[in-house]
Amino acid sequence: MPSAFQFQCHLVLIFLAASKGETRYLEVRDAGEDDPFLLLSEDLKRELSAGQIYRRSLRCIDMLSIEGQFTFTADQPQLHCATFFIGEPDELITIHYDFVDIDCQGGDFLKVFDGWILKGEKFPSSLDHPLTTSQRYVDFCESGNIQKSIRSSQNVAMIFFRIQLPGNGFTVTVKKSSNLFPCNVISQTPSGRFTMVIPHQHRNCSFSIIYPVVIKISDLILGHLNGLFLKKPSASCAGVGDFVELLGGAGLDPSKMFPLADLCHSFHGSAQMKIGCDNTVLRMVSSGKHINRVTFEYHQLDLQETETRKENSIEEFCFPSI
Repeated sequence: MPSAFQFQCHLVLIFLAASKGETRYLEVRDAGEDDPFLLLSEDLKRELSAGQIYRRSLRCIDMLSIEGQFTFTADQPQLHCATFFIGEPDELITIHYDFVDIDCQGGDFLKVFDGWILKGEKFPSSLDHPLTTSQRYVDFCESGNIQKSIRSSQNVAMIFFRIQLPGNGFTVTVKKSSNLFPCNVISQTPSGRFTMVIPHQHRNCSFSIIYPVVIKISDLILGHLNGLFLKKPSASCAGVGDFVELLGGAGLDPSKMFPLADLCHSFHGSAQMKIGCDNTVLRMVSSGKHINRVTFEYHQLDLQETETRKENSIEEFCFPSI
């Protein structure tokens, strides 16, 4: 049975599908079609293609992956609300306050968080983010007009808010910009292909896939010799400044996940692994001494694949949770 974390994450991704338009704009999508605009009605397609700003109301719990102007107006006291924002892996998200009418003195709040939080777990983790946890929060009630625009450090961000008086609310404009070297990423889909490059930077970067997956690493450049090492109690990449690790677990924070495999050295070829966890993360640790690069592809793991396990696969770990 799926875990509570997996259910909540999949619920968020359902909101993501709806956020390609509003729920009423959703249409039946044929299997195998990759164009996200197939999810939109003809009216909305024409509106977006004409360069008009997309506008709609926000729900208390919502998900957005499209640029536009979005308004929340409370029709009753709303105490625990959040909007999740997500872009493509190579996009950053800017949230601009156009209008805010909330009672800060009466206990209302409106906060942007640089990343995602789910059940108290953060992405990116504190180990992988350039800012401290307190710096990742921007509270409108504290900053006011001082900081009306907030840009994320990766392809995800979110807003927390509490609005107690009916009629109060806010309006934000969401825009996206290109990120030349994407670092921390949450995948919008259960399948894809991605190349992560860290150019002489001392930082850690995680790519999170909120599904059980088959992941195939086809190219890894770390400036070392060849080799692949599965994680064992006595064997790891400890002491090596540049490496890639595969993590699996049932939460959002990579620092709290179980290490499955270390890849300490460059190789060209194929290393395929099956990971049956609710969340799979490929994490690159970089010393800043090299231009590190990893190319991988992934697709959702099904029950039939868990029964046919091949060499170079992670056996047993997490499979009972599928």
